[in-house]
Amino acid sequence: MKLYTRHGDTGQTTLVGGKRVMKDDIRIAVCGDLDELNAHIGMLLSFGVPERELNVLIRVQQQLFHIGGELSNPDFAMQSHLTAADIAQLEQCVDTLQAETPDPETFVLPGGCTAAAESHVCRTVARRAERSIVAMSHEYRVEPLILQFINRLSDYFFVLALNLNFITSIDEKKLYITCK
Repeated sequence: MKLYTRHGDTGQTTLVGGKRVMKDDIRIAVCGDLDELNAHIGMLLSFGVPERELNVLIRVQQQLFHIGGELSNPDFAMQSHLTAADIAQLEQCVDTLQAETPDPETFVLPGGCTAAAESHVCRTVARRAERSIVAMSHEYRVEPLILQFINRLSDYFFVLALNLNFITSIDEKKLYITCK
């Protein structure tokens, strides 16, 4: 089977179920953001993370893949495979990392070790994906658990970046801002 089909050469693509839409359809944009986030998580994994986080990140990649499929399906029954337990599990991961990591006293500039820097990239792409999903929710019903999951995910990547720098003894560059 050839990889290219030429079916997308006119700016259209096919959703799950066969419906043709333009490639700038909000559902396609959302799937692109989720795909990009998944690719960045793969990059993060290639830099090496503690085994506990490796397992979390692989699970997140699988969940993002399912979310993309659900949001691109026009017949999606508006019930995600995500559960409240998935959100609670991600929150527990955030809490665990936060308990192991000193709280930043100021704003933190993205950077540090390579894995932490990539975790910051994941955080920003997760936030973009969240904005895209919110935009999609203006036209299509989106399961609230999906938004909750993506929102927690950006928190997870932030605290993961802090933790990765902490365990590798890299002091983050801090951005000092006086708010008056």
